[in-house]
Amino acid sequence: MNNHLSQNFNLYSLVKFTLPTTIMLVFISLYQMVDGVFVANFVGELALSALNIIYPVPSIILAVSIMLATGGSAIIAKNMGEQKYREARENFSFILLTGFLFGMLFMIFGILFLEETILLLGATPKLYSYCYQYLLILLLSAPLAVFQLLFQTFFVTAGKPHLGLAMTLIGGCVNIVFDYIFIAIFHLGVTGAAIATSMGYAVPAISGLIYFSWNRKGTLYFVRPVFRKKVLLCSCTNGASEMVNNIAVSITTFLFNILILAYAGEAGVAAVTVVLYAQFLMTSVFMGFSSGIAPIISYNYGRQDHRQLQTVFQISISLITVLSIFVFAIAELLAPWVIRVFSSPGSEVFRIALHGFRLFSLSFLFTGINIFSSAMFTAFSDGKVSAILSFLRTFVFLVLCLLILPVFIDIDGIWIAVPAAEALAFLVSVCYLAIHRKTYHYMESKK
Repeated sequence: MNNHLSQNFNLYSLVKFTLPTTIMLVFISLYQMVDGVFVANFVGELALSALNIIYPVPSIILAVSIMLATGGSAIIAKNMGEQKYREARENFSFILLTGFLFGMLFMIFGILFLEETILLLGATPKLYSYCYQYLLILLLSAPLAVFQLLFQTFFVTAGKPHLGLAMTLIGGCVNIVFDYIFIAIFHLGVTGAAIATSMGYAVPAISGLIYFSWNRKGTLYFVRPVFRKKVLLCSCTNGASEMVNNIAVSITTFLFNILILAYAGEAGVAAVTVVLYAQFLMTSVFMGFSSGIAPIISYNYGRQDHRQLQTVFQISISLITVLSIFVFAIAELLAPWVIRVFSSPGSEVFRIALHGFRLFSLSFLFTGINIFSSAMFTAFSDGKVSAILSFLRTFVFLVLCLLILPVFIDIDGIWIAVPAAEALAFLVSVCYLAIHRKTYHYMESKK
């Protein structure tokens, strides 16, 4: 049986293996930005603000999906590393079924409490109708959104990252094309944007169902799911850091919105939306690489190949360091052009967003190592350490900075909060990497 995870990786083969996942995450961030681009240019800046107001809700769907995907992937890849292929397939099928049930429950309860949720998120009377129209469609597509995230990860675990990339690219193109058709031609506004996004979810979701149902020659495919309480618990704990990260994003996005509304009104919310879109695009490089590398780490940890773990770790740290500097430089150089896509130069939104992004982009110097560290401990099935790193980075440090810094430096404190939180998290990540180097043997001298 040909298992691509079992090869001896060097710089070239590691980049080759992780590149499809990295491109996939970058493309996902790009086509999620497409909604914002079309809404900003064809509906208006108030509608763009509404997209950010309701973001915490789809972020929770994303959080649980990523938890199941990353936590489950670590277990499944470890199963395969131990040559337990039947158990890996049973666990794979069980996790997919769990994800589907979650998606259905979220859809039902989300629709039942839709109005209350929008008001709780802080929607102003000007933003309410936009929030309602957009969120309703996203809730109806919740099961598709869950499947999309699960299959994108499990294609990598199955050693087929190029298939996950292809499905994501096609789904992204569908989203972009129908954004144009529904918004620019048929003038369906934010409803059209949400429908186009849902259609983008459907492509990888349906493709994954078909591939893993009919391809019986690969390492992973659907079998009769076996309920294993320990597997579900370990998937949740292993992937807890990724879930914590996205839940924290929901909460901190809510805080961003409330604070910026107080300092700059609806124009400030639109500016925050633009900056957060740009952040997602920039950090998707690190998320993609870390997602791509995780199954390799889990597999080699499962078969106790310390030498290969050390090689993978050393190459990863070097690549991420270079990428961090590159992403920061690109963010500073291209900031005016990125913001111009969403807002006209000279507008209040453009002015606020450009000033904020100049300060905000300092965070990219630290984000890469933080994301990789959390993903690596998830791959080792050390959900506790991974969750601590994510919780401190995306919640504790960020919330503290958001609450404290604006008191002293007004609106600039909102923008500097993220770089400050990432810098503090970087120090903690480095400490944990040093503490656990002998536990998982990724920094020992080669023999």
